[in-house]
Amino acid sequence: MNPQNKVALITGAAKRIGRQTVLELHSAGFNVIIHFNHSKCAALELKNHLNNIRPDSAKLLQTDLGNMEQVNKMGKNAIALFGQVDVLVNNASSFYPTPVGTVNEDQWNDLIATNLQAPFFLIQSLKEELEKRNGNVINMVDIHADRPLLKYPVYCMAKAGLVMLTKSLSRELAPKIRVNGIAPGAILWHENELTEQDKQQVLEQISLKRLGSPEDIAKAISFLTTASYITGQILAVDGGRSIYGGEKA
Repeated sequence: MNPQNKVALITGAAKRIGRQTVLELHSAGFNVIIHFNHSKCAALELKNHLNNIRPDSAKLLQTDLGNMEQVNKMGKNAIALFGQVDVLVNNASSFYPTPVGTVNEDQWNDLIATNLQAPFFLIQSLKEELEKRNGNVINMVDIHADRPLLKYPVYCMAKAGLVMLTKSLSRELAPKIRVNGIAPGAILWHENELTEQDKQQVLEQISLKRLGSPEDIAKAISFLTTASYITGQILAVDGGRSIYGGEKA
């Protein structure tokens, strides 16, 4: 895929890894659709920054991924912005602990919706468009889809489902649409507080002995947009962490 004259839709794109992915794809030549829900100010700042670099190359799309009515309209709304969508990056994700015995229905619905349900229905809504353009989908998975993270069972289950979604749809949507996943390791310390001991334990389980960066993930996503003979794969970008056994943090 030549990024020139192509459009990428990135969900959860206003901050952190999503923002860096937008910057990377835009730099590669894509026009970008910046999805957000609550982070309007950050999304607007990013859009203005990119449009100052290349006029009319970035647009915003607000959608609540927990609202199925909005999700079902999201594909059509995205196409209307530039007249096309060539790449979908399902990056948006809720992430917080849900120890067994404390989980309520709202938490379950939120974690499943953002990490699994919304990606599936968004792909479904863009199926015809992506087929027409020989497009591709990149799902943000997690190494904890295979190696469960203590006290995060619902999140891990949702990401495990996203792995199977990726593999299953790579078969069902072939040969016109490629579907792959990225499984980040420790990239940014997550917003749920970790002790210094927890952080040191994580670093000890990384072969490269350091955190990754949002740029590492964004570059891997950019690679998959042009890797025309790769589909149905989950690419671990984790500094070697996934070769270790179970971990507590």
